[in-house]
Amino acid sequence: MPTDCHLTQTTRQHFRVDRREIAFIRFILEAYDGVAVVKTLDPEVGLVEFQIAPGCEPDLERILCDLGQHIMMEPIRLSTYAKQVSLH
Repeated sequence: MPTDCHLTQTTRQHFRVDRREIAFIRFILEAYDGVAVVKTLDPEVGLVEFQIAPGCEPDLERILCDLGQHIMMEPIRLSTYAKQVSLH
C-alpha cells in the first residue's frame, strides 16, 4: 500500500518564548486537539518546538498570532540559535 510521506509528516517551527508561559502555551494548544504538540527544548531560555499536524499550519499561525499579542514569542531558526549558544 503506497503512502504519501509528505502528507503524514509534521512541520516543525521553533520559537523563543517567555519561559514562564510555556505551560500556558501547551495548555492552549492542547485545547485545539490535534493541531500541534509543544516540545520544550530549553526551559531556561524558553526554547520550544511546535510539531504541527499536516494541514494545520494556517490554524497554528492564527493561534500563535493571537498569543503573540499577549506573550513574548520570537520565531527562531534552530541552526542559528545553536551557533549563538555555542559561542557563549
